[in-house]
Amino acid sequence: MQQYIARRGDTVSRIAARHGLTPEHVIQGNPWAGRQPYLYPGQILFLPSAPRRRYSVQEGDDAGLIAALFDVSIEELEMLNPGVTSGRCCIPGKVLVIPPAASRSVVSVRSEYGPEDVEQDIGKLVAKYPFVTRGSIGASVLGKPLHLLRIGSGPRHLHVNAALHANEWLTSPCLMSFIEQYAAAYDAGRDWHGHRPEEWHKHWTLWAVPMANPDGVELVQEGVLPGQPHYEELLQWNCGRRSFRHWKANIRGVDLGDQFPAHWEEEKARRGVPGPAPRDYSGPVPLSEPEAAALAELAEQYPGNAAVSLHSQGGEIYWNYRGYEPPESKGWAASLAAASGYRAVELSGSDAGYKDWFIQRFRKPGFTVELGIGKNPLPLADFEDMALETGLILGAILSNLK
Repeated sequence: MQQYIARRGDTVSRIAARHGLTPEHVIQGNPWAGRQPYLYPGQILFLPSAPRRRYSVQEGDDAGLIAALFDVSIEELEMLNPGVTSGRCCIPGKVLVIPPAASRSVVSVRSEYGPEDVEQDIGKLVAKYPFVTRGSIGASVLGKPLHLLRIGSGPRHLHVNAALHANEWLTSPCLMSFIEQYAAAYDAGRDWHGHRPEEWHKHWTLWAVPMANPDGVELVQEGVLPGQPHYEELLQWNCGRRSFRHWKANIRGVDLGDQFPAHWEEEKARRGVPGPAPRDYSGPVPLSEPEAAALAELAEQYPGNAAVSLHSQGGEIYWNYRGYEPPESKGWAASLAAASGYRAVELSGSDAGYKDWFIQRFRKPGFTVELGIGKNPLPLADFEDMALETGLILGAILSNLK
C-alpha cells in the first residue's frame, strides 16, 4: 500500500488511471471513497500496488505475436521478461508479465475528461498536425477558454459543438477523437472508413468547439468547494445535494440547450422553470450566457452550410425545426442514420436549442445528435463506440457535396 494525498481536481477515476489501477481497486482500499460523491483536497487514500497482467505462452508464440496481441512494444515486453525476444523465455507454459498498453492516440479517455484534458490534447494535436489550427471564441462565466479547432480549407463550413450540457461531457473527447483521426488520415494520405479526407479538406472547413460548457463539466466531475464563486447558490440550486452528476446547466444554473433565440419565449413557458436550476432554466433572456453567445457569434462570423450539436444519450438524430429546415435536411438525416445506426427523428415540441436557432437563422441543415444509450454521464466503456459513431456521422456530412 502507498499513501496518496488528494489534490484539487482529483477523482477516484483519475487517481486510479494515474496509478495503473481501476476505480474499484481504489475504493477497495478506501471504502469511504465510494460513499461520498467527490474527493476533497487533503484527503488521504491508500493505494494498492498496480496489478500486473500475465500471460501463459502458447504453442507457436513468439515475442512479436505476443506484443501484437497485447498492443505493446517488443522492447517493453523484453524489459519485463529478459530473454523473451531470443526465444529462451518464450516456451509454451512460461508465464510472462505483460506491460501496460500505451495509447498511440493523442486523445484517449482513461477517466473523467475535463477542461484541462481538452487544453492538453489541443496542444498536442496542433503540434503534431500543423494544418489543424486552434483559437478561442471567448470565455466561460468563470473565465475558462472556449476552445476552437479548425481543420480544412474548403468554401463550405461545418460547425460542430460538444458538451453543451455539463453531464454530457463524454461527447467532448468523441469530437476531439474524430478531429485527430481526420488529421492523421489526411496527413498520411489514406482513406478513413471509406471516406477521402483530402476531399473533406478541399471542400469543407470544419469549426469545432469541443467543450462548450467547461464550468459545468468541471462541476459535474469535481463538485464544488467552499470559496468557489456561486458556492452557496449552487448548493441551493441543487436542493442541497452534494453530487452534481445530474447537472446539465452552466455554472449560473442556465441550461445552454435552451438559450438560443428560436421561439425562446415559448420554450421558457413550456419548461416552467423560474430560476437557476440543474436543468431547463432558459435564462433571463436569449444568449444571456457567454458560452451560448460565443457559439452564435462564431456561426454569424462564418455562416455555415451545416451544423451539428453533439449531446447524449438516445442514439437519435434530430434534423427538423418548425418547417424552417431546407428540403435536403430529411435526406441528409437518413444518410447520417444509415452511417451510424442511429434513428433519424422528426421532433416537435422543443425550441431554443442550438440546432433550432441555426436552422431558423440560416435555413441550412442542422442536427442534434444524441450519442450513446443509457444514463448521463455515460460510462467510459462507451467512449470507443461513441467516438466512431461521431466520426461516421460527421464523415457522412463532409462527404456530402449536394
